Amino acid sequence: MPNAQNVETLAKIKEELEGVSALWVVDYRGLSVKEAQQLRRSIREAGAHLTVYKNKLVRIALAESGLPEMEDILAGPSAFVFADGDPAAAAKAIKDFAKDNENLVIKGGMMDGVQYSAEQVEAIASLPSREALIGQIAGLISGVARGLAVTINGVPSGLAQSIKQVAEQKPAA
Repeated sequence: MPNAQNVETLAKIKEELEGVSALWVVDYRGLSVKEAQQLRRSIREAGAHLTVYKNKLVRIALAESGLPEMEDILAGPSAFVFADGDPAAAAKAIKDFAKDNENLVIKGGMMDGVQYSAEQVEAIASLPSREALIGQIAGLISGVARGLAVTINGVPSGLAQSIKQVAEQKPAA
């Protein structure tokens, strides 16, 4: 007979997995309470939340949800970062915290149903945020539009200058 608390926790994990854009796994051994609170705060500011679950329950929830089970990642103490918004922002918050605190180790994770290694999670953390990418695309579109406007505007002004030069030469001739 399964433990009622485990059944309830499993249901909660499966519910969290449904609405998540990414799941990052970290090893939090050696963090003080104050450091753990600081980590949770920075992750929350990035639009995600950190929770500690039993690896076995997460593995079962992943299997029942049809997601990669992350066997190699789910070993030892694990904390799970559920990224509700921008997965890169959550990964960046983890990477920045780990840079200042060697006790936090990125183990890997999953995004869009694909498993990623620790190195790949760090690469995702290096990507610009969604807002920055949208700004870059808008800048590129604006630059193209500006160039097109200058080119289109150049044709009539060039024609006007040619007509003016012809008109100035006619009276002289």
